[in-house]
Amino acid sequence: MSHFSYKNGALCAENVPLTEIARQFGSPTYVYSKAALVENFSAYANACRENQRDASTALVCYSVKSNSNIAVLDLLSKLGSGFDIVSGGELLRVIAAGGDPSKVIFSGVGKTHEEMKLALSHDILCFNVESTAELHRLNEVAGEMGKQAPVSLRVNPNVDAKTHPYISTGLKENKFGIAYDEALTAYRTAATLPHIRVAGIDCHIGSQLLDDAPLLEALDRLIELVDRLTQEGIVLHHIDIGGGIGITYDKDKPVAIGDYLGRLFAKIDKWRLHQYKGKPIQVMFEPGRSIVGNAGLLLTEVEYLKHGAAKNFAIVNAAMNDLMRPAMYEAWHGVQPVVQRVGEQKTYDIVGPVCESGDWLARERSLAIEQGDLLAIMSAGAYGMTMSSNYNTRGRAAEVMVDGDQVHLIRRRETPGELFALETLLP
Repeated sequence: MSHFSYKNGALCAENVPLTEIARQFGSPTYVYSKAALVENFSAYANACRENQRDASTALVCYSVKSNSNIAVLDLLSKLGSGFDIVSGGELLRVIAAGGDPSKVIFSGVGKTHEEMKLALSHDILCFNVESTAELHRLNEVAGEMGKQAPVSLRVNPNVDAKTHPYISTGLKENKFGIAYDEALTAYRTAATLPHIRVAGIDCHIGSQLLDDAPLLEALDRLIELVDRLTQEGIVLHHIDIGGGIGITYDKDKPVAIGDYLGRLFAKIDKWRLHQYKGKPIQVMFEPGRSIVGNAGLLLTEVEYLKHGAAKNFAIVNAAMNDLMRPAMYEAWHGVQPVVQRVGEQKTYDIVGPVCESGDWLARERSLAIEQGDLLAIMSAGAYGMTMSSNYNTRGRAAEVMVDGDQVHLIRRRETPGELFALETLLP
């Protein structure tokens, strides 16, 4: 995380000390680096340009679920990003941020009637359909509106992403997508429906992949299916290979974006030339974590140090409701003191004040800290704020964006009164 570094003994976001951010905005607070976001998105955009001279043949669709703050969406939209959404609410966020609905793809296994109407009314780019039941509902909704719905079928290629089982999405036992063996039949059905326009094919096999081999294996399976569809006169206009490239949390060594896309485009170009008869076909990606994950951290303060016979605890003011990933996945996040302190290091579990034994952010970390010190929970830009909750009637954290030596509040902290403002007493 080169945009978070120590200067004069204090951890900074770009050019701003985190101590100053805590003074202005308190804690817990999510802190994002604009430069890191731009750099991470550009890794995809530049690789697409280098490998696909015509920019219209590739589209990066940022996965909104990873971090949906409208300031983040606005920034990425201005960089040319499309968006991958999984709810009607996310579509409204994209629109509020100035994003272009015609560059939006709508994924997810449980789209409602109202969500379909909303997306059709904004003329989104494509629906990633995940079941034949959804396909028929979408056909009915589009018919009610006098429209044709552009669709890709999300095909489950049964490829093992070799990642955490909770974030693996491409195996037979996962709820996502249409089974590979059933996909051809589903496409034939789609081609007969009057209010469906078959546009492409989609897959997404999982998240936090460090090796691109499973992704390229999934692409091979998609290409086989596209060839069979072409033989039947069903010609597709895009392939969506999904997202999933991981980031460095600890000692992880994810594949470089440019290397992965270079291999992927080489495979597609060879196929397009020989099997697809040179027809133009757009390639889409759905990255999320690899754009925003290492562009953010969670700033928190040590409330108490509790020394016991079996463990030492650093009790901080951030909790599992602020950062769910450790409690949900036993996910590893680096922990750094905001101000480097000279002194004896002790091993601490970093825990929050929520009334659950699962409320921990990090375990067994060697730190020289005192009560009142600030800590940075690193690599928290993805699936931090979007998965947060109000458990224990705790207001969600503030969010700020650092741009050089400027700090912008992009979401203020919630107050307790706001949390029960929608509730009413019995008469």
